[in-house]
Amino acid sequence: MKFIRDILAGKKAAGKPVVSFEFFPPKTGEGDCALLEKHIPALLAARPDFCSVTYGAGGSTREKTLMIVDRIQRQHRLPALAHLTCVNHTREEVRGLLEKIRALDCKNILALRGDSPGGGAFQPTPGGFEFSAQLVQFIREHGDFSVGVAGFPEGHIANPNGKLDDWQHLREKVAAGADFVITQLFFDNADYFEFCDYVAEKMGVRVPVIPGVVAILSAAQITKFTQMCGAKIPPALRQRLDEIGTNDEAAMKFGIEYATRQCEELLRRGAPGLHFYTLNKAHSTVEVLKNLGLA
Repeated sequence: MKFIRDILAGKKAAGKPVVSFEFFPPKTGEGDCALLEKHIPALLAARPDFCSVTYGAGGSTREKTLMIVDRIQRQHRLPALAHLTCVNHTREEVRGLLEKIRALDCKNILALRGDSPGGGAFQPTPGGFEFSAQLVQFIREHGDFSVGVAGFPEGHIANPNGKLDDWQHLREKVAAGADFVITQLFFDNADYFEFCDYVAEKMGVRVPVIPGVVAILSAAQITKFTQMCGAKIPPALRQRLDEIGTNDEAAMKFGIEYATRQCEELLRRGAPGLHFYTLNKAHSTVEVLKNLGLA
């Protein structure tokens, strides 16, 4: 399997954007079946460069995350990015997880601090890590992995000191050995470009910063989703969603149009690629890629 750092370098040399998809482990067996047998194959028909699989709060989906990673790589021969968090893990436990990931021939890890179960304040695990930069460094010391980290164009929801303070942590993560950054989702491209310019000019961050994008499926769902992650919904977008209301079919159609326009500008202005938060659904993401001529 390829390292994502090499995929990014190859695409840059070819003048093409990297395209990646993110999945989360379902909570039910029925959801597992739908994801593995229906949605992933439909999305992979769009020929992404890699896929990432999230890690539940406190490591609650640890085994299922690795199962999906293994399935994507073995069945579809596509590089997978395994998420790994600091929550509820000692250094020795993380060392064991790295061995499992290596045994699956997975070469790529997204190193995250993670969220505490129940949504409470983050508490470092005794014998573990307090910051994601420490996790990045530990991974680097215990294997040849391509390591990615998260970036937050609007600042992390848990940081009360604002986005400029939050952005300082990105420099620490890159200095610890991160190869690339995947951002939290956003709906105003100005936030992404301000973030990229600031960390490059003020902090010397030169690794690729891949924007995270989501195609809205319903007004209610995206409202809940943004409240959880701290992303803002711009006033004009909020007004349009209020007008659509509970018409999910109209919301999906509008979501495809909005994401298409957003992605067009991101690529036109030099973003290295697009990372789609698929919400474990295929249709909208595939339609956006078709509109962009990338599917």
